Amino acid sequence: MNGNPVGWFEIPVIDMKRAKDFYASAFELEFEMLEMGPCQMAMFPFDHAQPGCSGALVKGPEYQPAQGGMLIYFMCEEVSARLNKIQAAGGELVQEKMSIGEHGFIGLFTDSEGNKLGLHSRQ
Repeated sequence: MNGNPVGWFEIPVIDMKRAKDFYASAFELEFEMLEMGPCQMAMFPFDHAQPGCSGALVKGPEYQPAQGGMLIYFMCEEVSARLNKIQAAGGELVQEKMSIGEHGFIGLFTDSEGNKLGLHSRQ
């Protein structure tokens, strides 16, 4: 396998407008909407020329927000500053900025839908 092994993620939502508003405010993003069968998808921005993966907020019959299971980490410039924006947008702090040694820093939060997610930065 060449390149990064993860290419896509989907974050379950209950209320698409609330979730889009939360992520737009917390991460300063704009979304492209797409419908696939019974599912509504709000696509995160993606630049194919850059490394990494992208994904979508998804509302559908098989999608339920969760605190357990997989944990997706969003990259950011600085964890504490982004956690402040997340809390201002209505998210809840789970784990304050914490060093992970030579790998940088992480923090954890819950989004507007109750999903637990993480942040990662080098500083």
